[in-house]
Amino acid sequence: MDQILFALITALTVARLDIQSPPSRSGRRSLLPREFEIALARSAAPASVSANARVLIMVDSGFVTGAEGTNGVTCVVNRSWPTSLEPHCFDSEASATILPIELRRTTLYHQGKSDADVEADIGRRLADGRLRLPRRPAMSYMMSDGQQLVGEDGKPAGKWRPHIMIYYPYLTNSDVGFSSKPDMRVGMVADEAGPTSSLMLIMPQFIGVASTSR
Repeated sequence: MDQILFALITALTVARLDIQSPPSRSGRRSLLPREFEIALARSAAPASVSANARVLIMVDSGFVTGAEGTNGVTCVVNRSWPTSLEPHCFDSEASATILPIELRRTTLYHQGKSDADVEADIGRRLADGRLRLPRRPAMSYMMSDGQQLVGEDGKPAGKWRPHIMIYYPYLTNSDVGFSSKPDMRVGMVADEAGPTSSLMLIMPQFIGVASTSR
């Protein structure tokens, strides 16, 4: 009887911890065939933006250049969760500021670092100047129909909506007149009140991967 009671208590304790513990972003990310990843990255923005962009691809050690660019834009398939695929194209200011933060986060998570360790690392790098926040409005396109997103609960969310993100550090929904439950016909503030806060604006349609490949 004591053994049965002990087993029940242990099971309940584990279940309670599972409920209370937030999902972790730590874990190995999938690597994609090079040409497919380049095409998927470019599909984040219209070809008028992405055709001449630099493209980064993920390898086991981090991110490397997959294609050179000429217009200051950088396209990449970020993976903020182990199973997510998030095509972005960053303008020149976002490429110099937000992109290095996101790539650093993803690389550390891929190495198995904890959420707390990753955020502490980003904080140190912002404090000592190795990373910086935007000095002007910076933006990224996220319009690919190849999105494979994961919600804040750690569960697959498929593709959401085509949108652009205008980065404005520490912005809140109330700053731009949005309620706590914003009207998604317009948009919302993502990462609200954080250093990488962004005003997310909905675009009319997705971009197909094939339409931007070359």
